[in-house]
Amino acid sequence: MEERKEFHIGESLYKRAVHHESFEQLWETKWKAPCKMGVYPFMFGCIQDFEPVVQAIVEKGLKEPYDWDEYAQMFFPKAEELAAIAEAAEKDGQREKASEYYLRSSAVYRIARFPIPRSEKQRLAWTRGKEVFYKGAALLPNPIHEVLIPHTHALPPLESLTSTIPINLHIPPSASPSNPAPLLLILTGLDGYRTELAVWQPGFSAKGVATAVVEIPGTGDSPAAANDPSSPDRLWSSVLDWVANTQPAIDKRRIVVWGFSTGGYYALRMAHTHANRLLGAVSLGGGADRMFDPAWLERVDQLEYPFDLRGALAEKFGYSGNLEGFMREARDKFSLVRDGTLQKECCKVLLVNGEGDEIFPIEDLWAALEYGMPKAARVVKCTKHMGEPESFVVVLRWIYELLGLEGDVGDLLRTLPSRMKY
Repeated sequence: MEERKEFHIGESLYKRAVHHESFEQLWETKWKAPCKMGVYPFMFGCIQDFEPVVQAIVEKGLKEPYDWDEYAQMFFPKAEELAAIAEAAEKDGQREKASEYYLRSSAVYRIARFPIPRSEKQRLAWTRGKEVFYKGAALLPNPIHEVLIPHTHALPPLESLTSTIPINLHIPPSASPSNPAPLLLILTGLDGYRTELAVWQPGFSAKGVATAVVEIPGTGDSPAAANDPSSPDRLWSSVLDWVANTQPAIDKRRIVVWGFSTGGYYALRMAHTHANRLLGAVSLGGGADRMFDPAWLERVDQLEYPFDLRGALAEKFGYSGNLEGFMREARDKFSLVRDGTLQKECCKVLLVNGEGDEIFPIEDLWAALEYGMPKAARVVKCTKHMGEPESFVVVLRWIYELLGLEGDVGDLLRTLPSRMKY
């Protein structure tokens, strides 16, 4: 009889989610509703763009294990069609329409490369998705642009001394050297990159907060060595040095980090490795230790995540094609408990997650509270990964208080794009 190692979610660890049966079940039971609302992972998306693609995938009978090239190719015709409409609108001077259609195209390319580019077609989808995203973002009322930061702390031969860190940077019009804005540094997740988490930037701009969206090691275009546990420390040093040395309109004394999901793991680490450079850090749905427990990883491919979480994490942490090595080595290598990170001094920290998280166990939030300095935390009952939607209100209220922002956080949440005009 199989030995069962206990986690807080109990028997749920051994129940296979129905969305793993086929793409049709994934769409009907997990993705259709958020697609209608235009929320993760369908930011900037529109359901009528996805419905014909889904129908074609269902007719083909695609299911796990996916051929990622075959899967990705199904989305290309629709993404190309939307991009063509955007180009025509831009030529006609219809900036708003062009922006929307470019961003809708980027949403389709995103799902094509989801969760993490692991094949030639998925890598092409990522490249094309970036192209149309930045075309659309440049036409927004408050444009979002890509900035390339020199990775001055790169460590050869793991990282190139000439490598750059691509970020989305937005500084509110009200900011100046005499009136510098606080900075919210947004750390992306395993599958949501800078082209997605840009949805938060306009709302914070309206509150007078500068934002920078940065990808974590092993994802997107991050130059940080995926397999080196200390590579994020060098990454953040490069980013923070660049801000301090080149951005006089940003207040270096008021920098807050917000990490989403896997990005929460990095935000928690950063809170300890760069404590004296941060005002605060938020880990939303982040792990710390048992996210790498082989007993957990053994089961996660059948749980909450839409695809093979274990394989995607192995790819992200530099174990491409070596799943066994990831299972065997990851906890000793990356655990913030085992490497002593959580025992160090830290800045103010907020930890938030859903009690029933089936992606990163809630035990990791508790572990962060058990070690080192006291931290604030909220466990959201009756929710899974990241504790949405209540968690966003909790996090925003904490950030508002920390930065001295006034107003209703609901106003910021209402700036998130959810319904397309055209």
